[in-house]
Order: sequence, then C-alpha cells, then structure tokens
Amino acid sequence: MIVETVLHPAGGTERHGRFVPAQASRYRHLLLFRFMTFNLVGAALVAAAYLQGWVTLVYESDMTHLTFVITALFLSGFGICVLKIVRASRELNGALEFDPRSDSFAARYVAEVRERSPESRALLASALKMKLIERITAVRSVANTLVFLGLIGTVIGFIIALSGVNPEVVSDISAVGPIVSNLIQGMSVALYTTLIGAILNIWLMVNYRVLASGTVNLLTALIELGEKHART
Repeated sequence: MIVETVLHPAGGTERHGRFVPAQASRYRHLLLFRFMTFNLVGAALVAAAYLQGWVTLVYESDMTHLTFVITALFLSGFGICVLKIVRASRELNGALEFDPRSDSFAARYVAEVRERSPESRALLASALKMKLIERITAVRSVANTLVFLGLIGTVIGFIIALSGVNPEVVSDISAVGPIVSNLIQGMSVALYTTLIGAILNIWLMVNYRVLASGTVNLLTALIELGEKHART
C-alpha cells in the first residue's frame, strides 16, 4: 500500500488528501521511540551481564527457582505493557491526526461528546480518564508483585540458611562444613531473588511510566478534541 505524503506550505503534510499538522507528524511515533530506546539499552546491559556469566550465576545459585518465577512474571507484565503501548500509540496518532470519517478511538469520542452540554462533557471526560487509568493498572500491579516475590525469596533464603544451624553441634568441627554450605545456599537465595525482583521491578516500572505518560497525552488530546468539536 502506497501512502502519498505531500508537504504543506503552512507546515505539515498531507496524507490521503487530508492535512496533518507538523506537530502531529513530528510526534507520530514518539511514544514507541521512547519505549524502544529504553528497552534496547536494558537488553544491551542484560546481554553484557550474560557474557560476564553473572546471569547464569544468579539463576543457577537459586535452589528454589523463585528467580525463574519472578522472571516469567516480568515477561508476562512486559508483554502486556508492549500491547498497551502499541495501542496507546495508535490511538494517540489517531487523535493527533484527527479524521472524523475514521473509526478511530478519537473519532468515536468526539462523536459521543458532540452537541453535549458542558456538564455532560465533563462527566464523559471523567469517565474516559477512569477508563484509561484502569487500562494500565495491570502493568503496575505486576511490577509491584515482583518486589513482593523478591521479599518472599529473602525470607525463604534466611529460613534455608538458618534451618541447617543446630546449636548442639556447632562445636563439632565435622559439622561446620555442612552448616556453612547451608548458610551459603540460603543467603544466595535471599540475595539473588531480592536482586532479580528489584531490577525487574525498576525495568517494568520505567516502562509503566512511559505508558502512563502516553496515556496522559492521549487523554489530553481527546479532551481537547472533544471541546473543540463540541463548540463547532
């Protein structure tokens, strides 16, 4: 499919015979660009850590495999975030390049608020805000769960470490080796699960902030469109 793009003397472009402001063209894929930039940097850091052997050390030292559970949960939350960012970017583009003839989210909202009273438009805007906020809460919930799983891993690690300590045999030299080994295993579980939970929480929360920023921009653009066309 060929998209015909024509430069407009007033600043902007013309696509399919429809004028698109310069600002809309400039920020068309800004949300996706921010998302991809951060995650490419994050992926590069993970690759560097893997080449150093740190990633393998973390997962192999966790005898409870809780780090795998935390990672799997992160990947599910990340996948949800990707879908929502793509959706928000598409809807934001539809708002910035508004076409009342399209079946976009912006066109449906404008049609809904058209010829409504200011009080009715305010109620619809509030409902839209709640709907958009509810849409992205799942990502934040997953990110918070990662921290709790890391803390659970810390507790489990300390339990493992202390379970092998028997006060009655600490004076026995032959029993010191197993006790120390048990302590090392338990502390490895405690530290590595906390580390993985914290790092992946930060990673997902940054993506959530990008998504939240795009959602705020979408909400602002939709309300401005609704007010503009309601008065025309």
